[in-house]
Order: sequence, then C-alpha cells, then structure tokens
Amino acid sequence: MNDPLLTLRGVKAYYGNVIALKGVDLDVNEGEIVALIGANGAGKSTLMMTVFGDPRAREGQIHFAGRNITALPTHEVAKLRIAQSPEGRRIFPRMTVMENLQIGATVADGAGLAGDLERVFALFPRLRDRVHQRGGTLSGGEQQMLAIGRALMSRPRLILLDEPSLGLAPLLVQQIFAAIRLLNEQDKLTVFLVEQNAYQALKIAHRGYVLVNGEITLQGSGRGLLERPEIRAAYLEGAAR
Repeated sequence: MNDPLLTLRGVKAYYGNVIALKGVDLDVNEGEIVALIGANGAGKSTLMMTVFGDPRAREGQIHFAGRNITALPTHEVAKLRIAQSPEGRRIFPRMTVMENLQIGATVADGAGLAGDLERVFALFPRLRDRVHQRGGTLSGGEQQMLAIGRALMSRPRLILLDEPSLGLAPLLVQQIFAAIRLLNEQDKLTVFLVEQNAYQALKIAHRGYVLVNGEITLQGSGRGLLERPEIRAAYLEGAAR
C-alpha cells in the first residue's frame, strides 16, 4: 500500500454554529482513486472545501504529503499541487476555453504550457474543437470537461473532483468516468472523488467512504462497498448495472 498523500484526522467544520463535519478521519493514498459517497446534505462538498480551507477546520488536522495544511490559506493550498474541479463546474462563462485553461495554469511553471494543453486536448478532444468558444456557450458535458481540464493545467499531484457527473446525460457520465480512470492509470494521478452516482464512483474507486450527516459510517474497497446490501439499498436502487 502506498503512503497516505492526504490525511484527515478528527476534522470538524462548522457553518456558523451548525456543525457540518463531526470528526472525520479519512486517507487518500498516493496513486489511488478514493470515492466519498452520501446523500444530499451529508457534508461531502463541505469536506472537500475544508481541505482548501473554506470553511476552515475548527478542530482536527489535515495533512498533505506529510505537511500540516490545516491553517493554510486557500491560495497556498493550491500551490502545493492540489487542484479542484468544484461542484457546478464554476468555469468563467465569458472567457474562451483557452482562457479558462490558461487560468488553471497560473500556479504551474509556464514553460510547459503547450504540453499541458495537449494533455488536456488528448483527454477531451471536444475542447480542442471549441478552443476559441466562450465557456458559457458550451454544453453541460463540455463545461465539465473544461472544469476538469482547467484543474489539470496546474499539474496536480492530487485532484479533487466534486460531483463530476451532476446533471449529465448517461453517455457523458461514462465518458467523464473513463477519463478519470485513464488519468489515474496512465498518469498515476491521485483522485479524491465526491459523487452522488455511487455506482459509477465505486466501480472505478480503489477505496470508498460513506458520509452520513457529517460522519464516516462505512469504508472499504470500492468493490466491497458495491456488494454491501445496505449500500445497494441506500444508494444503488435503480442504478445502471
């Protein structure tokens, strides 16, 4: 087993006086895909945002590559080669595809920009076809590709993907998850994946965690969690097999 790249221990986070994370322990090992599943409002996105310091962990510690990043400002976390593709994509709609990708490259060494662009275009050829098109005119699937591509432009060691399949047609969902698996297998990129589509997430994940009301209630291999009857009943009813 590879060493933990991202570690959370006893992490608690609040919105005002409301506790959103209730002492979370979680590891993402180097080279893994780790999925975090749970219902709406379970705290999945909050956990991912807490890694970036917004909201700040009020208790507990977060370590990345052996460094305590619990109190680091968000922009300093990004410089550590942690990238995020946030829920809702949050691309810049008035900027072109190229400009969005260039924004993603601002924390990386500019000398490799051309190679980084080629990597993104090889993964998502549709972005090459729309390179001069404004982000806001892209389809939902293309915007998701752009959000992931923008994150990749920073040459991350760890990428956090928040609900990458949200609102996408089934065929596009398959394409997005195939791209995530490819990034992990070919580029050895470590992936922390927050996803409501539990079936697709656990199918590609090495390990997974289940978050319920701000607490981790189950963990195990992706395949092992898929086979658990309580997971199937809660999250997989009606899922494509």
